[in-house]
Amino acid sequence: MLGSETMGERDARLYGTHETAARILEDTSIWFIVGLGNNPDRDAYGIARLLQQHGKRIVPIHPRAEVVHGEQGYATIAEAVAAVGKPDVVDLFVRSDRVSPFVDEAIAAGARAVWMQLGVIDEEAAQRAVDAGLDVVMDDCPAIAWRRG
Repeated sequence: MLGSETMGERDARLYGTHETAARILEDTSIWFIVGLGNNPDRDAYGIARLLQQHGKRIVPIHPRAEVVHGEQGYATIAEAVAAVGKPDVVDLFVRSDRVSPFVDEAIAAGARAVWMQLGVIDEEAAQRAVDAGLDVVMDDCPAIAWRRG
């Protein structure tokens, strides 16, 4: 979780600020969720439902391309872009060592932001996103950010 006590050692451009997280949550509609499958025991499943409850359209990105919460899934970001258009946010529920190519795909897809969930950290990939003009939130969760207000 981001907090003033941890911001001293973190680059706010890479990890995001409370204001960046709030703006992303407020001013976006279409969230591509990488790693979202139809498994209710996974965090991605619950966060996707929460995003829907806040009026966001979720687009599952998972190799199985399952329908999740009534939304058709796609195996890749590129397939999802071809079907539904560009994302506002690409939300990453993958291990940190798998982040880099998805960030590059988010940039190529024309996303406005990349959100890396709690424990998901890749500063080099985040820097590429920032350099490409995207907002970045890293090592944070929308549910926690909404509670922060």
